Amino acid sequence: MQPFQERPEFRLVRALIRSDLYRYAGSVRVRAFLKHYLFTPGFKYTVVMRLCGYLKQRRATRWTLYPPLKLLLLRYRYKYGIAIPEYTRIGPGFFINRFGGVMINGDAVIGANCNITHGSMLGQLNRGPNAGSPVLGDDVFLAAGCKVIGRIRIGDRAAVGANAVVTKDVPDDGVVGGIPAKLISTKGSEGYINRRVWPDVSQGFRPHPDQGDGNGAN
Repeated sequence: MQPFQERPEFRLVRALIRSDLYRYAGSVRVRAFLKHYLFTPGFKYTVVMRLCGYLKQRRATRWTLYPPLKLLLLRYRYKYGIAIPEYTRIGPGFFINRFGGVMINGDAVIGANCNITHGSMLGQLNRGPNAGSPVLGDDVFLAAGCKVIGRIRIGDRAAVGANAVVTKDVPDDGVVGGIPAKLISTKGSEGYINRRVWPDVSQGFRPHPDQGDGNGAN
Protein backbone atom coordinates (compact mmCIF):
# COMPACT_ATOMS: atom_id res chain seq x y z
CA MET A 1 0.00 0.00 0.00
CA GLN A 2 1.40 3.38 -1.01
CA PRO A 3 1.52 6.22 1.57
CA PHE A 4 -1.24 8.79 1.35
CA GLN A 5 -0.51 12.49 1.03
CA GLU A 6 -2.38 14.69 3.49
CA ARG A 7 -2.64 17.60 1.00
CA PRO A 8 -2.30 16.22 -2.51
CA GLU A 9 -1.68 18.49 -5.47
CA PHE A 10 -4.38 18.73 -8.11
CA ARG A 11 -2.31 16.69 -10.55
CA LEU A 12 -2.43 13.80 -8.07
CA VAL A 13 -6.20 14.15 -7.64
CA ARG A 14 -6.52 14.12 -11.43
CA ALA A 15 -4.37 10.98 -11.58
CA LEU A 16 -6.58 9.33 -8.95
CA ILE A 17 -9.74 10.13 -10.91
CA ARG A 18 -8.18 8.85 -14.14
CA SER A 19 -7.16 5.68 -12.31
CA ASP A 20 -10.72 5.20 -11.07
CA LEU A 21 -12.06 5.77 -14.58
CA TYR A 22 -9.71 3.17 -16.03
CA ARG A 23 -11.12 0.54 -13.65
CA TYR A 24 -14.60 1.19 -15.07
CA ALA A 25 -13.89 1.85 -18.73
CA GLY A 26 -10.42 0.55 -19.59
CA SER A 27 -9.85 4.01 -21.01
CA VAL A 28 -9.21 7.54 -19.71
CA ARG A 29 -10.53 9.42 -22.73
CA VAL A 30 -12.96 12.31 -22.35
CA ARG A 31 -15.74 10.26 -23.95
CA ALA A 32 -15.29 7.50 -21.36
CA PHE A 33 -15.30 10.07 -18.54
CA LEU A 34 -18.53 11.69 -19.72
CA LYS A 35 -20.24 8.33 -20.22
CA HIS A 36 -19.45 7.03 -16.77
CA TYR A 37 -19.94 10.33 -14.97
CA LEU A 38 -23.41 10.62 -16.49
CA PHE A 39 -24.52 6.99 -16.19
CA THR A 40 -22.42 5.22 -13.53
CA PRO A 41 -23.41 6.28 -9.99
CA GLY A 42 -20.32 4.82 -8.31
CA PHE A 43 -17.91 6.68 -10.55
CA LYS A 44 -19.91 9.91 -10.34
CA TYR A 45 -19.86 9.75 -6.54
CA THR A 46 -16.13 9.03 -6.46
CA VAL A 47 -15.28 12.00 -8.70
CA VAL A 48 -17.22 14.45 -6.55
CA MET A 49 -15.89 12.87 -3.36
CA ARG A 50 -12.25 13.20 -4.45
CA LEU A 51 -12.74 16.79 -5.61
CA CYS A 52 -14.47 17.66 -2.32
CA GLY A 53 -11.54 16.28 -0.36
CA TYR A 54 -9.12 18.34 -2.43
CA LEU A 55 -11.06 21.60 -2.22
CA LYS A 56 -11.61 21.29 1.52
CA GLN A 57 -7.87 21.25 2.17
CA ARG A 58 -7.16 24.44 0.18
CA ARG A 59 -7.57 27.76 1.96
CA ALA A 60 -8.66 29.52 -1.24
CA THR A 61 -11.45 27.04 -1.96
CA ARG A 62 -12.52 25.89 1.51
CA TRP A 63 -15.16 28.60 1.80
CA THR A 64 -15.94 29.09 -1.90
CA LEU A 65 -15.96 26.01 -4.14
CA TYR A 66 -16.04 23.36 -1.43
CA PRO A 67 -19.48 24.12 0.13
CA PRO A 68 -21.56 23.76 -3.08
CA LEU A 69 -19.66 20.63 -4.09
CA LYS A 70 -20.22 19.20 -0.62
CA LEU A 71 -23.95 19.78 -1.03
CA LEU A 72 -23.77 17.93 -4.34
CA LEU A 73 -21.97 15.05 -2.64
CA LEU A 74 -24.69 14.89 0.01
CA ARG A 75 -27.33 14.85 -2.71
CA TYR A 76 -25.60 11.88 -4.37
CA ARG A 77 -25.32 10.20 -0.99
CA TYR A 78 -29.08 10.11 -0.53
CA LYS A 79 -29.83 9.53 -4.22
CA TYR A 80 -27.49 6.56 -4.69
CA GLY A 81 -27.15 5.19 -1.17
CA ILE A 82 -23.37 5.67 -1.07
CA ALA A 83 -21.94 7.19 2.10
CA ILE A 84 -18.18 7.77 1.87
CA PRO A 85 -16.84 10.98 3.45
CA GLU A 86 -14.56 13.11 1.31
CA TYR A 87 -11.70 12.81 3.81
CA THR A 88 -11.55 9.00 3.60
CA ARG A 89 -8.12 7.82 2.47
CA ILE A 90 -8.62 5.82 -0.71
CA GLY A 91 -5.93 4.68 -3.14
CA PRO A 92 -6.13 4.77 -6.94
CA GLY A 93 -8.36 2.47 -8.93
CA PHE A 94 -11.38 2.59 -6.62
CA PHE A 95 -14.38 0.68 -8.04
CA ILE A 96 -17.92 0.72 -6.66
CA ASN A 97 -19.85 -2.17 -8.17
CA ARG A 98 -23.47 -1.09 -8.56
CA PHE A 99 -24.75 1.12 -5.73
CA GLY A 100 -26.94 1.23 -2.66
CA GLY A 101 -26.08 0.55 0.95
CA VAL A 102 -22.36 1.32 0.57
CA MET A 103 -21.33 2.69 3.98
CA ILE A 104 -17.69 3.56 4.68
CA ASN A 105 -16.52 5.11 7.94
CA GLY A 106 -14.38 8.16 7.25
CA ASP A 107 -11.46 6.82 9.28
CA ALA A 108 -11.21 3.66 7.20
CA VAL A 109 -8.24 3.28 4.86
CA ILE A 110 -8.64 1.68 1.43
CA GLY A 111 -5.69 0.67 -0.73
CA ALA A 112 -5.29 0.60 -4.51
CA ASN A 113 -7.51 -1.34 -6.93
CA CYS A 114 -10.22 -2.20 -4.42
CA ASN A 115 -13.75 -3.29 -5.36
CA ILE A 116 -16.63 -2.38 -3.08
CA THR A 117 -19.98 -4.03 -3.89
CA HIS A 118 -23.47 -2.84 -2.99
CA GLY A 119 -24.53 -3.41 0.61
CA SER A 120 -20.94 -3.41 1.90
CA MET A 121 -19.94 -1.61 5.09
CA LEU A 122 -16.62 -0.66 6.65
CA GLY A 123 -17.72 0.27 10.14
CA GLN A 124 -16.14 1.72 13.25
CA LEU A 125 -15.99 -0.09 16.58
CA ASN A 126 -16.01 2.21 19.58
CA ARG A 127 -14.70 -0.08 22.31
CA GLY A 128 -12.75 -3.24 22.93
CA PRO A 129 -9.40 -4.44 21.58
CA ASN A 130 -10.46 -3.77 17.98
CA ALA A 131 -11.74 -0.24 18.53
CA GLY A 132 -11.25 1.80 15.38
CA SER A 133 -11.89 1.44 11.65
CA PRO A 134 -10.84 -1.11 9.01
CA VAL A 135 -7.73 -0.93 6.83
CA LEU A 136 -7.86 -2.55 3.40
CA GLY A 137 -4.73 -3.49 1.50
CA ASP A 138 -4.38 -3.41 -2.30
CA ASP A 139 -6.50 -5.48 -4.70
CA VAL A 140 -9.20 -6.28 -2.14
CA PHE A 141 -12.64 -7.50 -3.19
CA LEU A 142 -15.68 -6.99 -0.94
CA ALA A 143 -18.72 -8.95 -2.08
CA ALA A 144 -22.32 -7.81 -1.73
CA GLY A 145 -23.63 -7.26 1.76
CA CYS A 146 -20.39 -7.92 3.65
CA LYS A 147 -19.50 -6.06 6.84
CA VAL A 148 -16.04 -5.32 8.23
CA ILE A 149 -16.26 -3.94 11.75
CA GLY A 150 -13.50 -2.36 13.84
CA ARG A 151 -9.74 -2.01 13.45
CA ILE A 152 -9.50 -5.00 11.14
CA ARG A 153 -6.81 -5.35 8.50
CA ILE A 154 -7.83 -6.94 5.22
CA GLY A 155 -4.62 -8.10 3.55
CA ASP A 156 -3.50 -7.49 -0.02
CA ARG A 157 -5.39 -9.47 -2.67
CA ALA A 158 -7.93 -10.70 -0.11
CA ALA A 159 -11.60 -11.36 -0.81
CA VAL A 160 -14.58 -11.16 1.54
CA GLY A 161 -17.63 -13.27 0.66
CA ALA A 162 -21.21 -12.10 0.31
CA ASN A 163 -22.94 -11.17 3.60
CA ALA A 164 -19.86 -12.11 5.64
CA VAL A 165 -19.23 -10.30 8.93
CA VAL A 166 -15.49 -9.85 9.45
CA THR A 167 -14.31 -9.38 13.02
CA LYS A 168 -10.68 -10.59 12.69
CA ASP A 169 -7.75 -9.75 10.44
CA VAL A 170 -7.66 -11.40 7.01
CA PRO A 171 -4.23 -12.47 5.69
CA ASP A 172 -2.84 -11.62 2.26
CA ASP A 173 -4.58 -13.72 -0.43
CA GLY A 174 -7.16 -14.88 2.10
CA VAL A 175 -10.79 -15.59 1.24
CA VAL A 176 -13.25 -15.38 4.13
CA GLY A 177 -16.95 -16.03 4.47
CA GLY A 178 -19.68 -16.64 7.02
CA ILE A 179 -20.87 -15.03 10.26
CA PRO A 180 -18.45 -14.50 11.86
CA ALA A 181 -16.17 -14.77 8.83
CA LYS A 182 -13.66 -17.62 8.71
CA LEU A 183 -10.81 -18.36 6.32
CA ILE A 184 -12.06 -20.70 3.62
CA SER A 185 -9.43 -20.34 0.91
CA THR A 186 -6.08 -18.79 0.03
CA LYS A 187 -6.93 -18.10 -3.61
CA GLY A 188 -7.50 -14.41 -2.86
CA SER A 189 -9.18 -11.94 -5.20
CA GLU A 190 -7.57 -13.18 -8.41
CA GLY A 191 -10.09 -12.93 -11.24
CA TYR A 192 -12.22 -10.37 -9.41
CA ILE A 193 -9.96 -7.33 -9.72
CA ASN A 194 -9.59 -6.34 -13.36
CA ARG A 195 -8.09 -3.35 -15.17
CA ARG A 196 -5.68 -2.72 -12.36
CA VAL A 197 -3.65 0.49 -12.12
CA TRP A 198 -0.24 1.24 -10.67
CA PRO A 199 -0.60 1.96 -6.92
CA ASP A 200 1.80 4.94 -6.99
CA VAL A 201 0.26 7.96 -8.76
CA SER A 202 3.08 10.38 -7.91
CA GLN A 203 4.13 10.21 -11.56
CA GLY A 204 0.57 10.20 -12.86
CA PHE A 205 -1.86 7.50 -13.95
CA ARG A 206 -0.41 4.23 -15.26
CA PRO A 207 -2.09 0.88 -16.01
CA HIS A 208 -0.56 -1.97 -14.05
CA PRO A 209 1.69 -4.18 -16.22
CA ASP A 210 0.03 -7.31 -14.79
CA GLN A 211 -3.54 -6.05 -15.07
CA GLY A 212 -6.38 -8.17 -16.37
CA ASP A 213 -8.14 -7.15 -19.58
CA GLY A 214 -11.66 -8.31 -18.86
CA ASN A 215 -14.36 -6.62 -16.83
CA GLY A 216 -16.84 -9.39 -16.19
CA ALA A 217 -15.87 -9.82 -12.53
CA ASN A 218 -16.37 -6.14 -11.83
